[in-house]
Amino acid sequence: MKLRITSVIAAFAMALASSANSASPPVVNMMFGPVVNTIYGPVKGTLAPGLTEFLGVRYAAPPTGNLRWTPPQPPTHWFLPMNATQFGNACPQLDSSFPAVPTAEDCLFLNVYVPTRNLTNLFKQFPVMVWIHGGSLDSGASNYYDPTPLVKQGNVIVVSINYRLGYLGFLAHPALSAETAYGGSGNYGLMDQQFAMSWVGRNIAAFGGNPHNVTIFGESASVLAHMASPTAAGLFNRSIAETGVNNLGLTFNSKTTAEELGTAFANNLGCQTAACLRSIDLQTLLDTGVSVFSDAILPDVDGKVLTQAPDTAFQSGQFNRVPVINGTNHDEYRYFVRALAPLELAAGGYENLLSDLYGPLLGDLFAAYYPLADYQNQFVFAYAALVTDGFYACTALVTDQALSQYVRTYAYEFADENAPPIFGANDPFPEGAQYLSEAQYLFNLSAVREPTVPFTANQQLLSNTMIRYWTDFATSGNPNQTGLSDWPGFFGTPPQQNFLSVVPPSPVVESEAAFSTDHQCVTDRLPPPFNWFYFIAAAQQP
Repeated sequence: MKLRITSVIAAFAMALASSANSASPPVVNMMFGPVVNTIYGPVKGTLAPGLTEFLGVRYAAPPTGNLRWTPPQPPTHWFLPMNATQFGNACPQLDSSFPAVPTAEDCLFLNVYVPTRNLTNLFKQFPVMVWIHGGSLDSGASNYYDPTPLVKQGNVIVVSINYRLGYLGFLAHPALSAETAYGGSGNYGLMDQQFAMSWVGRNIAAFGGNPHNVTIFGESASVLAHMASPTAAGLFNRSIAETGVNNLGLTFNSKTTAEELGTAFANNLGCQTAACLRSIDLQTLLDTGVSVFSDAILPDVDGKVLTQAPDTAFQSGQFNRVPVINGTNHDEYRYFVRALAPLELAAGGYENLLSDLYGPLLGDLFAAYYPLADYQNQFVFAYAALVTDGFYACTALVTDQALSQYVRTYAYEFADENAPPIFGANDPFPEGAQYLSEAQYLFNLSAVREPTVPFTANQQLLSNTMIRYWTDFATSGNPNQTGLSDWPGFFGTPPQQNFLSVVPPSPVVESEAAFSTDHQCVTDRLPPPFNWFYFIAAAQQP
């Protein structure tokens, strides 16, 4: 009885606060859970310890039928409370390292996690953090990331979203471009993300959030794409890019290249009209995508969502100027290199593989810079270091240098070499601080990795510190608050190009010079600020 009364009081407090901050106050059913009015209709959530969850909230119409490969559209209004107590469908995708979840083209759902109200925050408008999951734009789902630690410890609202993936999310094609006023196509996944941000701006006050204090954060290229996107202007106030690499334009297609790749995809389907493309069944689309070059699954400079590649926008200052945290992980590519191990064996050794992949000249150069002897004679270490430097670390450095000329920039490198393995305790590959490793220090990832490996006491301290940095930045635009190690910005006059090395139990400051040396971003053989051949390697990687 005491638990029920406590839950009712918490729900009532949330209702009072939301009512104070919204022109459309929520309705709270004391017996069956909290109900909040959105502009499309009421949604009913679930009270959980320390927070309230609204799962599987529809933010856009199903992108099916004639709405396939079109910008997201508003959903049909509803009048009875929508049951927002379980996740919506993930967007269609091929098999990946993530556990299988229900998928369907009707997948444009989001989740809202709200801190429990108490007497100290009864009428507070919570800062809002919008999580954009990674997965190379062709896999992943919002429900893998439980933000309970961020919500409860940071006193923020977290919204996580699904968006169209793969060819359904990023196909560009002349027939689709002919339908638009701006003459471009593709980027539907980015449009979905921005439509969800717009939903947050129009609805989050009803949940007790501050629509004028929104931070987007996520893995891979999406966050930096939105910083460069004219159509994202005004949708967010700060950004956190984890593994936020723009790779000097190589991860973004030109309109011409995107349409050529889309045409090749359509040729494999045997049709070249928009109507024909929309008539193809989902499984055929997925199966065809396996056989087509994956560079078609990239954002493109379509003339609307992106008018220039992010690296160009950052260098010129023509981007959405908001404070930013940008960082990578020390051993990013170890997440992916397991797929190359059989190729190394088949090639007859490390040097032969490099020659096969990049040609004799570059292969010899890479072997000289990354000799196996320097990496415990482990192929997985040496090749992962090569691609990590070229595709992630050194490009992040260039991005930091560009952004910091215009906005407050905080740079980090997650470097816990003993981070719990993402793929379970029996993974035979040494993982280190690989791609996605940092996410488990912010989220509960038990849905991703089973069985989970517990944090050590020092790793738990690091997790608590990272959550403070991230949520303090979301609250004020500055991660430096009382009780935390100082995180010097990557800016100033003269520029203080410092990184925060995120290691347990407490992060330490690392100079740009030390970072560049560790990742071979500057050498005496090639001009600074980066080694051009790393980017060639990244562009050619399988």
